[in-house]
Amino acid sequence: MMAGVLGITDIWTYVLGTVAIVLLPGPNSLFVLSTAAKHGVRAGYRAAGGVFLGDAALMTLSAAGVASLLKAYPPLFVVVKYAGAAYLGWVGLTMLRGAWRRWRNRNDPTAPRLIDAAEPAQLRSPFRRALVISLLNPKAILFFVSFFIQFVDPGYAWPALSFLLLGLIAQLTSALYLTALIFAGTFLAVQFRQRRRLAAGATTGVAALFLGFSVKLATASV
Repeated sequence: MMAGVLGITDIWTYVLGTVAIVLLPGPNSLFVLSTAAKHGVRAGYRAAGGVFLGDAALMTLSAAGVASLLKAYPPLFVVVKYAGAAYLGWVGLTMLRGAWRRWRNRNDPTAPRLIDAAEPAQLRSPFRRALVISLLNPKAILFFVSFFIQFVDPGYAWPALSFLLLGLIAQLTSALYLTALIFAGTFLAVQFRQRRRLAAGATTGVAALFLGFSVKLATASV
């Protein structure tokens, strides 16, 4: 009844679809996981906070019609797309440099044992990094509007309330998933402290994934 009053159609299909979408791997969830593994639970939740704020901004922009603007003006989409790809690529390359430092010092008994000691200081601000990673993703804007619009009654007088409830459901689903990743990351942190080669290999793998996300976004189309 509440869903009907708020102008939402087929809310359970939306919930199931949102769960499936949130579970798909992406730069946001990967960044939260790696941050928790390197810096602990508190830093993991700071990164998650950046994801929540970025997603909320994208949802708001999508509801306001920014996705339609990107479709109507392809050059604007190209600018945003390459800016996002460049940022993801920079994050990946910086992580790769940190992994190389970690590997080079793997046999040095005086080197710090934590994986984040090998990470450049530029990446040690998880909230801001996660926020920028979330915002520089034009495909997410297009996805949000194409997904949300299917579940909002076009005849409803206050569509903002519909989008608000849909956004809260998406954020709650994301919060539960990111919490699981954060605590999984703390388990990995224990392994990283004990195994330097594993830490270097894990950082290299994360860096490669970010470079892959960069290439995928650079080749995306409206």
